[in-house]
Amino acid sequence: MRELLRAYFSRRTLVSLYNLFFTLSRKLLTSFPLSLLMPKSNDADVAESEAVPLLDLAKPSLPISFPIKSLQDLKSRSYFDSFHFQFNRSTVPLRRGSDDLPNRPRVLVCHDMKGGYVDDKWVQGCENDAGFAIWHWYLMDIFVYFSHSLVTLPPPCWTNTAHRHGVKVLGTFITEWDEGKATCKEMLATKESAQMYAERLAELSTALGFDGWLVNIENDIDEEQIPNLKEFVSHLKKVLHLSKPGALVIWYDSVTVRGNLQWQDQLTALNKPFFDLCDGIFVNYTWKESYPKLSAEVAGDRKFDVYMGIDVFGRGSFGGGQWTVNVALDLLKRNNVSAAMFAPGWVYETSQPPNFHTAQNKWWSLIEKSWGIVQTYPQVLPFYSDFNQGFGYHVSLEGRQLSDAPWYNISCQSLQPLLEFNEEDNKDIIHVTVDAREASFNGGGNIAFRGNLKGDACFTTRLFKPHLQLSSSPITISYSVKSDETSKLGILLSFSSPSQETKSILVAPQDSIRRFNDMFLQCLDTSAQTVSEWTVHETSLVMDGHTLTEISAFCYRPENSTKSAEFVALLGHISIKDHVQYQQKSETLLLASSWVIEAHNIELVPGNSGSKILRVNLEWKQKHLEDYVLPRYNVYAENVKSTDLRPRKVLEKPRSETVFLGVAHVPAYYVAELVVESDVKAVRFVVQACAEDGSLGKLDEALNLLVELEGISSKYIS
Repeated sequence: MRELLRAYFSRRTLVSLYNLFFTLSRKLLTSFPLSLLMPKSNDADVAESEAVPLLDLAKPSLPISFPIKSLQDLKSRSYFDSFHFQFNRSTVPLRRGSDDLPNRPRVLVCHDMKGGYVDDKWVQGCENDAGFAIWHWYLMDIFVYFSHSLVTLPPPCWTNTAHRHGVKVLGTFITEWDEGKATCKEMLATKESAQMYAERLAELSTALGFDGWLVNIENDIDEEQIPNLKEFVSHLKKVLHLSKPGALVIWYDSVTVRGNLQWQDQLTALNKPFFDLCDGIFVNYTWKESYPKLSAEVAGDRKFDVYMGIDVFGRGSFGGGQWTVNVALDLLKRNNVSAAMFAPGWVYETSQPPNFHTAQNKWWSLIEKSWGIVQTYPQVLPFYSDFNQGFGYHVSLEGRQLSDAPWYNISCQSLQPLLEFNEEDNKDIIHVTVDAREASFNGGGNIAFRGNLKGDACFTTRLFKPHLQLSSSPITISYSVKSDETSKLGILLSFSSPSQETKSILVAPQDSIRRFNDMFLQCLDTSAQTVSEWTVHETSLVMDGHTLTEISAFCYRPENSTKSAEFVALLGHISIKDHVQYQQKSETLLLASSWVIEAHNIELVPGNSGSKILRVNLEWKQKHLEDYVLPRYNVYAENVKSTDLRPRKVLEKPRSETVFLGVAHVPAYYVAELVVESDVKAVRFVVQACAEDGSLGKLDEALNLLVELEGISSKYIS
């Protein structure tokens, strides 16, 4: 371990020296490899990102994500024996129309945040509401999780949310420096060993639910082992494609076919043999203006599989990255090749003003302006979004606040709106933002509309760009709003007819939409229900043969409004579902009788002031559809103080106290530190199923399990 740490800090020193050298003599810099393009951070960051807690990974503990650091661990399949394996599986399938990538220039984003495995390593989430997140998935096709460990396994939170938006996710296999050369020498000793390690990688991505690998060999290779390196790459692609249609293997422009570590910065005869064996190549960052065109010519019909690297930190990249990243993107788009953007966490790590949320939206608006929108969603029903960005300051359920604690869990991120960035500080316009600090209908997110709006004016802004083909079956649209009587909010739906005619329908409350009848094909009034301080609107319509192409918000005043021009409204959620196709299945899955639940690894240890700490692993499964997993489950606990432990309704008062514990995205949840008072006889755990359309199982009829505390020792009970 000491040697590994020494090697790691040595690499950090080299990074700092290299960055300093580049700053002083930029013109002399001709090659800046991926292994060195690592954002500078202090020793505390290094310790935080690199360290896996010193614990026995086979024993129960708070679930974490972690990399594989040695060939021996990869070969032995020890990862699958860890307690944490079951929690690291992504359960969200890739949502897109085809397994294949689109036939156009694409955008690959390579995440590298302080070395990886920071707040995102906590699978069940953590309390750092200021953790790093990405929510502009509609601007990318592929997401790579990157760190400097041998095998970088993407934490499931990234795969879950990327898949929800139609974005493929890759892990990273990297060897570098002298240690990497020794690793490759062992891995490529024979054709059979090369194949075996390729199969181990394919097995990991298939089991954990992500979509393939970035292969980054940044060390010299003995020339006699090049045939085995080719075999490793081709066999990895072959096995992956057999087990997971649409999987990807992307080669990083580093070692050449002669075995030399020699970055080409373009597609050449020295790296094309690897490109020919893969699904694409990630070209090193220090390319010149003419290189994209030359690479496209070499790639021929596969020019979209050439991903030209751009370092967002700007070190050696054409155009300078940072706030001029669009300069490189514009050039790549003109030359009809793809882009690979490395370390978009630059915005976060360098604390760009005025705050991360605003700076993040501003930076990604450059990508949209240059490249355009590349993902359209939703494409299938049901569609649901509560605009949750994967972090927040409270948790709500149907307008009722469950928790006021800060939290971070990217897996909780719902489909993100495609809000247009507006930097103007102008109170005479409506500013539209996702604002997690405001009240939420579900989860911890909402869309806030604030500004001035004159009585006879209206304001429209896009929320989603779907491509949703509709049938003769009725669809139901619902949305929730929190506002006063002077600020009204409707949903504007745009359709394309079979003859390419555009139609718009306004969905809004009946008492205030008469004056808009001339503006739209139709105005549909909603039925309204008040939940807490939220009003839930709902209506149904049939648009047989039409395609839903845009979902927008429509802000307006009631007729004859004479009050202040100030407009404030919160949008809590939007849902569109086809009841005929989905309702029966959804209702069945939400029933407690459809599931079974068990408790494992129970441990009770002394706490403070006579209390005790309960640790337990909860696991549940569908009785008849054992492989079916819902997108999320809310987990609660209630202390039972009575000696009467007979089954009863979950929320019966005053004999119990129910506490929201968290959210699970696999059918398991580890309760790590539940404090129970000395007079508590048992704890009842409650699991509330949540369906894809946002509907919830009834809490007082939810799946539950009583764990009696009497007789539990401090040893694990399985």
